[in-house]
Amino acid sequence: MAADLRLCSAHHPPLVALSKDFVMNRFALTVAAAASVLTFASAAFAGPQYLDETGYAVSGYDVVAYFDLAQSPVGQSQPDGVPGNAAITAEYNGSTFAFATEANRDKFVADPARYAPQYDGHCAYGVSKGGKVPGNPNLWRIVDGKLFLNITENVVGFWEEDIPGNISLAENNWVNIEGNDASTNTIPKFSSAAPNG
Repeated sequence: MAADLRLCSAHHPPLVALSKDFVMNRFALTVAAAASVLTFASAAFAGPQYLDETGYAVSGYDVVAYFDLAQSPVGQSQPDGVPGNAAITAEYNGSTFAFATEANRDKFVADPARYAPQYDGHCAYGVSKGGKVPGNPNLWRIVDGKLFLNITENVVGFWEEDIPGNISLAENNWVNIEGNDASTNTIPKFSSAAPNG
């Protein structure tokens, strides 16, 4: 049998080379097609960002600035977010984000997914329960390098009872609700003075 294969290869080397090229080209095309489908799917299923009456994502607060704030221990209030500036903005996920500094805007533009809030700015606990409700920019927490917002101080308490469990529930729910319309509700007991300018 091995002699037959060697004989075949000796008599038909162009066919063997053509077969290898054909296989490699077909593989490359398959990989490219799969990458295109994944890119299209992720873009097609991206949900809309929550926008309040300001018309800005995260109520006009600087999402990069959260990563420089001192985070309070669980059970204690976080420092307020940093208002952005209406003259320093960037577009992402169909929405305008405002920043306190040009340096923060540049960091965001370089890697927006790193800084944008999870669940398109909706309340993390709300998503863990299967719905989209507004996220308050002053009720935030960074977990594993990701920014999460919640709607009210009471909800923060429920969310903090089991942060990993609530994130897990939210992640499982998000795949089913991400493409739904953004919340149109007003953030309770909150009025944004941001962005400045």
